[in-house]
Amino acid sequence: MMKKAILLFMLISSALLFNGCSLDDGQNFHFTTLSVVDANLPEFFELNETYSIEVTYERPNDCTFFEGFDVTQTAQTDRDVVVIGSVLTEDTACAQVIQEVTATFEFVVLYSGEYNFRFYAGQSASDNSSEFLEFTVPVVEVPTN
Repeated sequence: MMKKAILLFMLISSALLFNGCSLDDGQNFHFTTLSVVDANLPEFFELNETYSIEVTYERPNDCTFFEGFDVTQTAQTDRDVVVIGSVLTEDTACAQVIQEVTATFEFVVLYSGEYNFRFYAGQSASDNSSEFLEFTVPVVEVPTN
């Protein structure tokens, strides 16, 4: 009798365990890149200072939401910046109104010289290649007293 109870308990536990491991997690969104239309960078950076970089991007509809920035270091002082959004994939009616929205990220200046930023601005209509807004910001040394 005890063996049957243990076996029944193990079967029920296994059924509950495998039922909780469904591959369909009910995800109702996917990530996308959003097009940058402008960025506000200072005329120069100071070494070891932190700056708030304002980025204006296009939100294509009411079902797309800002998730953050993907800032990739492509060389010591070169950065590619992409705005990441999430898009609802449910059967939801979305107002197709393009809005310009501003968000900021913090940037710490660690190297001297100049920084080159490329902000993803979308795909070219003619050849489907990536387009970027490019900015160069010199790093100046401020004398200490």
